[in-house]
Amino acid sequence: MSTQDWESRVAAAWEGFDDYAEEDAADFRAVIDALVAELPDDSPLGPFERACAWDSTGHSDTAVPLYREALARGLDGYRGRRAKIQLSSSLRNVGRAKEGVDLLTPELDAPSDELDDAVRACLALCLSSLGRDREGLSLVLGALAPHLPRYQRSMANYARLLVEPDA
Repeated sequence: MSTQDWESRVAAAWEGFDDYAEEDAADFRAVIDALVAELPDDSPLGPFERACAWDSTGHSDTAVPLYREALARGLDGYRGRRAKIQLSSSLRNVGRAKEGVDLLTPELDAPSDELDDAVRACLALCLSSLGRDREGLSLVLGALAPHLPRYQRSMANYARLLVEPDA
């Protein structure tokens, strides 16, 4: 098995995800399980892909330990960051938003990539679940500001003032 071939087949499986009806969720998870079965037993990609499949089919409770296993096995880089975002979201979904905040907060200082806004959006949801709406709104406005055609500076300042009102 070549890594590139496996990656292509996983990508193709995910591209076809929306073709599965809700009642066919187990069939989709079986496709992912078959691909994972091709990996070495200690690969962090196995539990990550399985977690994604369970999570995407509405089973955050099953996904949480799989994300944790993937990270414990050394999943890092882009997929590691995705795992942290998705784990935080799943933790929130199962009523453990504080753990999601604790997991994602360090990601605010991680090297920047295309997942920065997803980190902020998920962290904002976790904060909101904890009744910390101003902090969540600040993160969302801060993430949105650079994408606006105008008012970037104003929105960034407003975002900052939501959490630093005396600044």
